[in-house]
Amino acid sequence: MVHIQNATEPALHGLASPVKKSRLALLWKEMKKSKHYYLMMSPYMIIFFLFTVIPVVVSLGLSFFYFNMLETPRFVGWENYSRLFLGDDVFMIALKNTFLFAVITGPLSYIACFLFAWLINELSPFVRALMTLVFYAPSISGNVFFIWLIVFSGDSYGYLNGFLMKIGVLLEPVQWLQNEKYVLAIVIIVQLWLSLGTSFLAFIAGLQTVDPSLFEAAAMDGIKNRWQELWFVTLPSMRPQLMFGAVMQITASFAVADVSIALAGFPSVNYAAHTVVTHLMDYGTLRFEMGYASAIATILFGIMLGTNMLTQKLLRKVGE
Repeated sequence: MVHIQNATEPALHGLASPVKKSRLALLWKEMKKSKHYYLMMSPYMIIFFLFTVIPVVVSLGLSFFYFNMLETPRFVGWENYSRLFLGDDVFMIALKNTFLFAVITGPLSYIACFLFAWLINELSPFVRALMTLVFYAPSISGNVFFIWLIVFSGDSYGYLNGFLMKIGVLLEPVQWLQNEKYVLAIVIIVQLWLSLGTSFLAFIAGLQTVDPSLFEAAAMDGIKNRWQELWFVTLPSMRPQLMFGAVMQITASFAVADVSIALAGFPSVNYAAHTVVTHLMDYGTLRFEMGYASAIATILFGIMLGTNMLTQKLLRKVGE
């Protein structure tokens, strides 16, 4: 029996190489057959690799160096990461604030986007188009969030102060954006308002593509109400839009910076509204500690990647 196994092992080993070669040949044949598709995608893929993939890889490598834009990069190993977690108290504040943003604005805005899209989808075409424009407008209006500076202005002319003083709740104006007790909550509220944009539009498009015949088939299979239709028919039919919306919301919730800087300043009072991205901007664009900034960017990239992978696993369970 041992003799038979030893005799057959070379034959099996010899077969592995032709099988591998045949797979490569088949892949090459398919690529040649679809060369026009690859040609059409090549401009985007070249730009994507040049300005996204390569910078990410370079940033990952640079995070192990000390580099101040003037001297030659000096290898320091894990020193940037140990400094980040053991010696940088501001980063820990920024990390806590960023997770608060992500946990609150991410799921809430995602669910709100879908619910609004689901409700608006039931309206007549004209009203649906009008409401879609109303909900999508803040995300395409540039720095429209500056209107909140007037609402939360710290003098008596601020809308919120003026209203609360008029009804007798306040006796004097409150410095909303300079008080660490309020500033983070205000930035979260404004970010929620801004986040009802791209994902909302994707959900509207997804709801429009659901095949109506699926609802008839579901009714014959025992679906009795709209909530069952939503879970077993609508959501499984729009998984691509759900995934796109999840990626957009996760990215937006972890990458909060402009709103925080515009409303709370840079840095905010006692770093109350400081985020990982504003910390990255501090070291990357002001202090020019590019190695340390790359370490911050790598940590943020890893958090986003892990969150996206977890979200994908959760979305696969939709409709089960």
